[in-house]
Amino acid sequence: MLQTSDPRNQSIQVWVGDRLYPREEAKVSVFDSVVQGGDAVWEGLRVYPTGVMLLDRHLNRLYESAKAIAFVDIPSPDVIKAALKQTLDANGMDRDTHVRLTLTRGNKITSGMDPRLNQSGSTLIILPEWKPPVYDNEHGIKIITSTIRRNNPAFLDSKIHHTNLLNNIQAKIQSNVAGVDAALMLDKDGFAAELNGTNIFMAKNSKVYTPYATACLHGITRGFIIELCETNGIAIEERNISLTELYNADEVFCTGTMGELTPITEIDGRVMENRYGSNLMNALIEKFEELIPKYCVGLS
Repeated sequence: MLQTSDPRNQSIQVWVGDRLYPREEAKVSVFDSVVQGGDAVWEGLRVYPTGVMLLDRHLNRLYESAKAIAFVDIPSPDVIKAALKQTLDANGMDRDTHVRLTLTRGNKITSGMDPRLNQSGSTLIILPEWKPPVYDNEHGIKIITSTIRRNNPAFLDSKIHHTNLLNNIQAKIQSNVAGVDAALMLDKDGFAAELNGTNIFMAKNSKVYTPYATACLHGITRGFIIELCETNGIAIEERNISLTELYNADEVFCTGTMGELTPITEIDGRVMENRYGSNLMNALIEKFEELIPKYCVGLS
């Protein structure tokens, strides 16, 4: 799966720092921490006609990620919402839009790793694009298992939504070479963690399972799907999941802001067989779509 660019994105306005710039002028300094060391945190947001889905949860995760890596200048939710509204209004975007919201540690007075060199505050970047869900959610995707393991808290806590994504990129390269859509990353013990860009779920015997979030991101959509199961009488369990279990699941799907809910039809050449007619993913999709208006946050 290779994304394509919507021609409308050639003329977008992008927020950098404290104002909007035309796409071709939207730049950060070579002294910015995101350039120097991938020192930034980010969120992916999806815009619907009724607002931004689960916006407050995203902004809370952004704050907690920035705090965890000792940012000293974190914009308030109100400041970010005002900049987001200005950006979306300038682009006339109220649907089919994905926003990559990034907060860097800001510019350094000279090159170096020491955060004390950051003396001018953080840099807020709001990059909106016309971009409906990127996966083929009707026909599903094929994946392989990557040899690249997902980080765990002993090295870099996956609960920090940071921009240092080289291990995910390496996994994605492996899926590209294999000619499939995405790569499943395992944890240090060989259990499923998440795909290179989304969380993973499976259904078996009328129950939904998802890996512990020890080595995977606490995805906002992931958490919402767990809530939907709990409030709609669908059995759900977080636990270790082996590859053998995934190969033999009735349904496997992934979740994320970029693609919503996407069926996985093949893993490592094993075609998914819904031997018992499970329909839990479709039930969750219906509930998800039904509740979008309720959980969207309007910007005023």
